[in-house]
Amino acid sequence: MDISQDVQAIQDKLTQRRRDFHMFPESGWVEYRTAAIVAEQLNQLNYQVYVREDASRSSSRMGVPAAEVLQFHENRAISEGADPVWVEQMKGGHTAVVGVIRTGKPGPVIALRFDMDSNDLTESASESHRPVQEGFSSRHAGMMHACGHDGHTAIGLGVAEILAKHKDRLCGEIRLLFQPAEEGSRGAKSMVDAGWLDNVDYFFGGHIAFKSKTLGEIVASINGFLATTKINVTYTGIAAHAGAAPEEGRSALLAAAAASLHLNGISRHSGGATRINVGTLEAGSGRNIVADKALMKLETRGGTTELNHFVKNEAIRIIENVAIMYNVACEWEIVGEAPGAESSPELIPVIRQAVEQMGSVKSFIPSMDLGGSEDIVYMMNRVQQQGGKASYLLFGSPLEDGHHQVGFDFDENVLVIGTELLIRLVLACQETIL
Repeated sequence: MDISQDVQAIQDKLTQRRRDFHMFPESGWVEYRTAAIVAEQLNQLNYQVYVREDASRSSSRMGVPAAEVLQFHENRAISEGADPVWVEQMKGGHTAVVGVIRTGKPGPVIALRFDMDSNDLTESASESHRPVQEGFSSRHAGMMHACGHDGHTAIGLGVAEILAKHKDRLCGEIRLLFQPAEEGSRGAKSMVDAGWLDNVDYFFGGHIAFKSKTLGEIVASINGFLATTKINVTYTGIAAHAGAAPEEGRSALLAAAAASLHLNGISRHSGGATRINVGTLEAGSGRNIVADKALMKLETRGGTTELNHFVKNEAIRIIENVAIMYNVACEWEIVGEAPGAESSPELIPVIRQAVEQMGSVKSFIPSMDLGGSEDIVYMMNRVQQQGGKASYLLFGSPLEDGHHQVGFDFDENVLVIGTELLIRLVLACQETIL
């Protein structure tokens, strides 16, 4: 069983899949085309495939778009080649996919996670941008794979193909979790609540680049996840003529502007890192009209779940009391959230041993702090709470531009490295009892 040779044999397929996903990016809960392709590929590889409520608990999803938005993307996915049979099963934003191999032989339960969603960005049209030069830039205005999830999904299908090829040599159970809506920390909890992280002995997830910018570098154990909460706030006032009868109005715009300023005045915490950011503020309809609507989108973060709760609770207090001060109505909604987490250090030697078998890996870093947020922590925490081990890895790659920027692109050779490492980790964990 020559894993390196097997993966090298599908390198072109990995690249083609990544570029296909890159051309048709889909943001959280509307990944119909991507998910349909994943489900069909897993089905052809004879995995047991689970979608809809079998893959994620509907009531646990956060920040699901409105019904008319979902319908638009369902229709677009079909027009762009998605199998209507799969799309029908995924209607309503049920885009999680799980593929399972149950070998029938004693062994551990191993789960791997691959996120599928894109960012809400319009990709660079610069002639110097490689996806433009080579003809695979985004065809969807306002959506772009600017975080590498197109690569993660391609890696996941590569792992699925090689494991299926050697199914007779596997034992225990393998679960491949293709997750929607990682951006905004909205999707992982629904898959956890559906039970896919229960009784898992070993769990791995990973990310292309981020803090690892050298091809051939592997970071084995990511820690320092910031807990986070994403909040949408709507202020509703009373419209009025700003010249003739301003006293009859109640300005939602002023309320939102005041809230934005006061939110950034929340005290930092002596117990560790805290963050808050108001990223979007939309209000008003004309210069001579007292604004009756305002929408504000913000996020809080903390070095621990408790620190994030401090910032979140202070934010909600300010949001609600500003509404009283300006005599407007206020509604707020949590549209994404993730706790803190740490990778299991016991897995570092296992990952090191797998890396040492790979000629493509040039540098091994045992651990590193992320300094950001990722909702995979829901999965990691559930596995660890039940006695399993979990680790989040980085697959190093140079970048054309930073994550979540319009010129983002990575070295596609990382697809081979990520695929091979995860396959080797599955095999290693079948032979290792920690």
